[in-house]
Amino acid sequence: MTLQWEQVIVHSADPAALGQWWADALGWVVVHSSDDEFEIRPASDRMPGLDFVRLEEAKQSKSRLHLDFRPDDQAAEVARLEALGAKRVDIGQGDQSWIVMADPEGNEFCVLGQLRPESA
Repeated sequence: MTLQWEQVIVHSADPAALGQWWADALGWVVVHSSDDEFEIRPASDRMPGLDFVRLEEAKQSKSRLHLDFRPDDQAAEVARLEALGAKRVDIGQGDQSWIVMADPEGNEFCVLGQLRPESA
């Protein structure tokens, strides 16, 4: 028996707008779009993807699931994401090596710092 991870569902008030924001942020491609759903993937034949599905109720609190990204240059990536419309957010993380951000609908994600070399 095998289990393949296909996608993460993201509830959204405006699936097309938020999905396109993430497609631009990640450099991914749109593989499906309708009034209530917008799916993106790293490439049309690669998974997992993100599937943005309409949900009318507003986000109520801190997300129970979020994505972490590790860029080559944390400062440059944070600046690029801010230019696209992401915002830095404080969810009580304190002074950490990662930066917590939120997409245009307030979904949190982290931009991690560089990996530390493993000690031998």
